[in-house]
Amino acid sequence: MSSQSLLIKNAHAILTGLAGSAARHAGTDIRVRDGVIEAIGSLTALADERLLDARDCVVYPAWVNTHHHLFQSLLKGEPQGLNKSLTAWLSATPYRFRATFDEPTFRLAVRIGLTELLRSGCATVADHNYLYWPDMPFDTSEILFDEGKALGMRIVLCRGGATQGRTIEQDLPQALRPESFDHYMADMERLVSRYHCPEPTSLRRVVMAPTTLLHSAPGPQLREMAKLARNLGIRLHSHLSETVDYLDAARAKFNMTPVQFCAEHDWLGDDVWFAHLVKLLPQEIAMLGQTRTGIAHCPQSNGRLGSGIADLLALEQAGVPISLGVDGAASNEAADMQSEAHAAWLLQRARKGMQAKPRYEGGSFEGGGDAATIEDVVRWGSAGGAQILGLQQSGTVQVGMLADIAIYRLDDPRYFGLHDMAIGPVACGGRASLRALMINGRVIVENDAIPGLDLDAMRHQAISAVRTLQQRAVG
Repeated sequence: MSSQSLLIKNAHAILTGLAGSAARHAGTDIRVRDGVIEAIGSLTALADERLLDARDCVVYPAWVNTHHHLFQSLLKGEPQGLNKSLTAWLSATPYRFRATFDEPTFRLAVRIGLTELLRSGCATVADHNYLYWPDMPFDTSEILFDEGKALGMRIVLCRGGATQGRTIEQDLPQALRPESFDHYMADMERLVSRYHCPEPTSLRRVVMAPTTLLHSAPGPQLREMAKLARNLGIRLHSHLSETVDYLDAARAKFNMTPVQFCAEHDWLGDDVWFAHLVKLLPQEIAMLGQTRTGIAHCPQSNGRLGSGIADLLALEQAGVPISLGVDGAASNEAADMQSEAHAAWLLQRARKGMQAKPRYEGGSFEGGGDAATIEDVVRWGSAGGAQILGLQQSGTVQVGMLADIAIYRLDDPRYFGLHDMAIGPVACGGRASLRALMINGRVIVENDAIPGLDLDAMRHQAISAVRTLQQRAVG
């Protein structure tokens, strides 16, 4: 928390993360005191406060990324999985490589992923970490929180894992043994006791997150996991309905739909969110909406793997809370929140356009240009994520909220000629340079740089680490 008063002055535009007419604020200045937004408007600088000149810049709420796999930051463009769909890709890349990580390579991968996110204007990441196995010689949870602390970022650890194996992994030489149920539950209690802090300003949260509900644990254990999570006061997360394989597996194993399976095992509710939700039946959308179960929409990963496009319009209309996640870089080489927001904006429009029919077949619209506005996408990627993660004082640029603020300097030619500068960071794609990123009122990125971080050294470390992982995967 910052104890200094800071004035953001002369912003060209302010997007708030709110809905409707409140999505933009007419003011140009924002005062931050003790880490909280104190005032927005046309403000006069005080004698004791720091001035941050935002002339020709646009202000956004800092992004909230609700689904990631940070260890995959060293698995980008891995050739064996590059042109495969989900199940084959899992075997080819993340499952084949995950046992090759040691403490230094895991730590480097986390640092790379967090740096990418920070430089896109992201303050919060929910990392669905499933690198756990019996007798593991290093603690991946500790490393995640350590690296988050070093960079000043808010970390929500979604503690993955499995108590039973999957056939697609068991056939691999590098197969990892599943954990025992007792060990998984004991470690959840350890992590909550050691790291989880529900205070609004906390930079550490823990979530119950078995890797994939249909495959990672038997039904009775899933019920016990949900019960423990709610007794501990933490949230629940997993993957669901990413491809048609989920529908097939749920029918074959349980004679029900994936969402019905979740309902049967106490895994629906306003304290639950799922990544993907691409392949849903209408009755499943209704169940998710009725229970206020949320989604982490990952459009780039879903596109890279050819899984499809989640129907956010139908989900939001049904009452499902919407958020955005970048997923792992092994299935999304553009693992930053600006790229993700740009993709979400385009693909929701494309999805609706694919449903257009000619009038002689009963069609009533030409395309999907009205399917998602820039303001919708900003709301999903900020306020929506904060709501899903239970961060009640984060996610919007409002008086009384924590100062999680991204200030973009639109100085690249891709932004030249814009009639509305406010939409630039989402509409134009790429990564706008950051005038500043604030988390809890603390300036973490300034003039596109993270103090003390040597990007060139990190690049060389990454090149060496990729070679090491490749050699271990072959061996």
